[in-house]
Amino acid sequence: MAELSDVGPREQARADLVEAQLEALYQVSRVLSRSLDLRETLQAVLEVLHEHAGMHSGMVALCDPVGGQSIVRALHGEIPVREVSYRPGEGLIGEIIAAGEPVVVQRLADEPRFLDRLGLYDAGLPFVGVPIRGAGESGGAVGVLAAQPEAGAGALLAERSRFMQMVANLVAQTVRLAGQVERQQAALVDERDRLRREVRDAYGFDNVVGRTPQIRSVFDQVRRVAQWNTTVLLRGESGTGKELLAHAIHYNSPRAEAAFVKLNCAALPDGLLESELFGHERGAFTGATQSRIGRFEQADGGTLFLDEMGEISPAFQSKLLRVLQEGEFERVGSTHTRKVDVRVLAATNRDLEAAVADGTFREDLYYRLNVMTITMPPLRERLEDLPELARHLVEKIANKQERSLRLSDCAVRALMRYPWPGNVRELENALERAAVMSEDGHIDGEAVALAGIPEGGAAPDGSPVPAGPQAPDPNDPELDERERVIAALERSGWVQAKAARLLGMTPRQIAYRIKTLNIQVKNF
Repeated sequence: MAELSDVGPREQARADLVEAQLEALYQVSRVLSRSLDLRETLQAVLEVLHEHAGMHSGMVALCDPVGGQSIVRALHGEIPVREVSYRPGEGLIGEIIAAGEPVVVQRLADEPRFLDRLGLYDAGLPFVGVPIRGAGESGGAVGVLAAQPEAGAGALLAERSRFMQMVANLVAQTVRLAGQVERQQAALVDERDRLRREVRDAYGFDNVVGRTPQIRSVFDQVRRVAQWNTTVLLRGESGTGKELLAHAIHYNSPRAEAAFVKLNCAALPDGLLESELFGHERGAFTGATQSRIGRFEQADGGTLFLDEMGEISPAFQSKLLRVLQEGEFERVGSTHTRKVDVRVLAATNRDLEAAVADGTFREDLYYRLNVMTITMPPLRERLEDLPELARHLVEKIANKQERSLRLSDCAVRALMRYPWPGNVRELENALERAAVMSEDGHIDGEAVALAGIPEGGAAPDGSPVPAGPQAPDPNDPELDERERVIAALERSGWVQAKAARLLGMTPRQIAYRIKTLNIQVKNF
């Protein structure tokens, strides 16, 4: 009977311990699903161990993937968390990391490996430390979970060690998840910073293509206005590059870290335009199955680029005027007034002064937009920039097509004899067509002609287009044979006999060259 009486209290203690540990595991599982803040989560786990499982002075140390040391990340008790680390194999914590096995000490004062670096533990109490394992059954230790159970014969250290291992396994999943989230966030930050650098480089003032006074004056204005929050009205013909100016203003402004949002106002009717700009509430109209923020809210703190501003109706102009003046608006279907901090850049190719005069554009909106005006000159007024601009665009097309492209002087001369009513956009499209027509990547005059660019023409106002530069010297060593023959033909007005004399050939020889080099003869 004496033996049974001795066993009874121990079994009761074991049963009580199991019940407490089950409750502790339940509380730990709740804690681990509550937050992605790793340190906050670990502190809460140690609090659960203290209150529900009788495991006091809890500590979590995690391995530094760079240095290989185990750094204390969470402590329970009065001691503030500070940077304390253990090398692999150093002290009890280092040994657990190195061996990947639990360590149970009956009395901490009797353990020579105990360093007491934290000043946290009671040397007269037992100690239980278990590894936090990495992914997979054979994964090495990525950390240590340690605590001190209560003293006494009923400490049941083997049972407490198994319990601590179960908690460590649960914690390991959270540690792995936190590591994945941290790596993904770091990758996203790196990608964001890389894209921002690329965008800034793409729209930086050092990459301005053009040397004419007109385009230099434009970029001088852009450089000055970019640093302020002034509303800017970008004017110019279609295809001159107004959107590029808007990008340059934003990415060289104090708002460069915030969003750049754009909308083509001419592409939408008033009803959809209001929803796009201001957003709408669920049920505001048929098909509005959920709330949606508008472009103004998306651009809050950043820049909103409104293209084709001259095309919006007078009815909607009054709604737009309010948000431009006050920074206030309501979503469609809502009475709640929202405030935003948005810099507005507007663009148009219309004559707004004439639109104000005939009543199709509100005068107050015109003056609200016309704070700072920058006008992009048409390409025909800066033909001196065309050679550099064309080569820049060819390089861009080459990157897009992933091949090498070369633009010949003959092609440049052909391009300079055309008035370009569609401006830079038309030039880029023509060069892309010419690149497609060029099988070997050599864009010459013939490829330009096949792309649909005529040999000459008049500007839209009927005035003649300035003549391009004279054809190069046919004997220039920089030219290949085909370019030499074309240069001689151009210098001689495409009279083959004259061209032959320039090249020191007979008419039969140049006729043979024209045929074998597949040169399209031009008749005047």
